[in-house]
Amino acid sequence: PPGDTAGCTFCHTSSEERCSTCHQRHQFNPVVARKSEQCKACHWGKDHRDWEAYDISIHGVVWQTNKWDPTQFDLTKKLSDADYVGPTCQYCHLRGGHHNVQRLSTVYTSMGMSNADRGAPLWKEKRDTWVSVCDDCHSPRFARENLQAMDEACKDAGLKYTETFKVAENLQLDGMGEPMPKDLHPDWAGEHVWSLKIGAYHDGPGYGGAQGQSGEFRMSNCSDIERICFESVGYWMTYIFKGMAHGSWNDATYCDGSFGMDRWLVKAKAASEQARRFTALEKKAGINWVPAEFWRKGDYLDQLSGMKIVKEFPGKTIFDLCPEPGWLDTH
Repeated sequence: PPGDTAGCTFCHTSSEERCSTCHQRHQFNPVVARKSEQCKACHWGKDHRDWEAYDISIHGVVWQTNKWDPTQFDLTKKLSDADYVGPTCQYCHLRGGHHNVQRLSTVYTSMGMSNADRGAPLWKEKRDTWVSVCDDCHSPRFARENLQAMDEACKDAGLKYTETFKVAENLQLDGMGEPMPKDLHPDWAGEHVWSLKIGAYHDGPGYGGAQGQSGEFRMSNCSDIERICFESVGYWMTYIFKGMAHGSWNDATYCDGSFGMDRWLVKAKAASEQARRFTALEKKAGINWVPAEFWRKGDYLDQLSGMKIVKEFPGKTIFDLCPEPGWLDTH
């Protein structure tokens, strides 16, 4: 809904493509664009915790305590000539002055939210490039050991993430999900499908849609157990990935990273147990549970495109209404 996403659009629109977003409109000074804080306006928060991970890492502490000293951080030099006492965001991600930030990110996979085989040949070039950045200051062995530590942390997170989603999936398939897809407000595309998607791609009538339809990962008008799944992977799993990638080990563990996933897995299991107990009691008492009207309407969800499509184009989705492939990318 427009009101909920007003803040999102300030970053996820032309700001991503404007030079002045990083170089600052009224200065347009490369010195400004080379400071770590320049990334802070957009790259922070629960689901993309880059600034926080960097800021409390040893690299971030070196920057914060030495950034006033031009002998330690001579920002007048081009990045290709930089010889800093520690790395800024730009030194690693824009290494040499190029502007493709993801080029020097390792096995990105949706900000770490996908279960990827991080050691697969597909990723070798990116991993070698990542190590080559670290060995500007460290030994290649040190860099690869830290990369392996991140691999292990992400693998461990993936196991918890898979188990958490399985709890919600089994509840759904056993007919105890609340609400069921048929009772849900349609998603943005005009489809009535399950509200969990990331890494799952479930399809078929058991999840409310037709064969080939996957779920839609919602942040609103979804049940508590689905919100738990969303926060487990969308927040805590990214804490682990971002924390390990930036050398912020507290983020990856105590600061809701690994320990957060532990808590949310238990919360999902507890919610599932409660739903199953209630279902058994309702069956014994002869109660026929019907989802509340709220799930079909929500409080404000008529603002979404999905409801408009359902009302004005019955049986259609936004994909049926697109005049040509790629239309959604530009409209």
